[in-house]
Amino acid sequence: MEILQNLVHMTGQRDHLRLEVSVLSTLLKLPCVTHVRALELLPIDGQLWIRPRTWTENGQLVSTDIDFENDPQRHPLNHIPTMQSCLQHKQQRCQSHDPATNTYTLWLPVWMHEQVRICIEVRQQGKEFDAQELDVLLGIFQVYYNYQSLLDYSERDALTGLLNRKTFDDHLQRLTLEPGNSTCCCSEPGSPRQPWLAVLDIDHFKKVNDSYGHLFGDEVLILVSNLLRSCFGLQHQIFRFGGEEFVLLLAPMTQAQAERVLEGFRQTVEHYPFPQVGQVTISLGFAGTRRNSNTSPVQLLAQADEALYYAKENGRNQVCQYEQLEAQGLLGSKQTITHDAVELF
Repeated sequence: MEILQNLVHMTGQRDHLRLEVSVLSTLLKLPCVTHVRALELLPIDGQLWIRPRTWTENGQLVSTDIDFENDPQRHPLNHIPTMQSCLQHKQQRCQSHDPATNTYTLWLPVWMHEQVRICIEVRQQGKEFDAQELDVLLGIFQVYYNYQSLLDYSERDALTGLLNRKTFDDHLQRLTLEPGNSTCCCSEPGSPRQPWLAVLDIDHFKKVNDSYGHLFGDEVLILVSNLLRSCFGLQHQIFRFGGEEFVLLLAPMTQAQAERVLEGFRQTVEHYPFPQVGQVTISLGFAGTRRNSNTSPVQLLAQADEALYYAKENGRNQVCQYEQLEAQGLLGSKQTITHDAVELF
């Protein structure tokens, strides 16, 4: 009965992290389970890294608030060869035994869009999981997985598969307010690392729709979305904000790094052969999220949008940074910036 109550509580969650904590709590109720963790995976510089995001500590579940790249607990996935092999062969689960501690470990990767961002780890001391225990574990995991899929589907744009507008506020709030995402200094003096917010817009997109029709316009949106995924991968968050506008939340990096990756993407789009349409260009504006601790998420979006507006009004097909434009006195008086679903002042 207690397990059923936990399952009911689990399916009442509307947030991925709370759902993750809920499934780990449910698994801990099983008499065979002695330890659980949710492991987060992220590719960095072409290599897959892993770190515990939620785990048991002194009988309680705790979650980290440190951003991935600064987490001292992260390590390359190849340090766990059994799990690495499991993911390479796209398996649904794998197990290992540590003779030194006589611990049996079961890994359950959460496959979404043929990728794994989270893997549930379950441990048992002294004996291997038997068939009945596995059935119960896998049943609970399947409920969790199905509900994760539903949450993921509700957060996606139907055309491009990118995160949608309604999930943006929560992601930006976390990025700007969580302690683990505060500004820190990198090895280069005078080069603080911080998250960045970028807004990009497809230049002259109305002409594409008017000249070639909405089917080719939709194809351009899908192809730009695919380029965004391939260039920014899982390390950054990508949203379709509405129409031909997209928003990026970049993981902590220096301003020079942010400029480099955004300019690299601009060039990638410029040189991509779009079927029938030919050349397509984009304009981008971006702003730092740590410039002023009193700046609200709405103001941050307005700043990035103001930089985008400047880029479009001054030639298009370029990347502009809000703080640089402001320092040079190139920004005019504050204007109302209107989006499909929100009006920013």
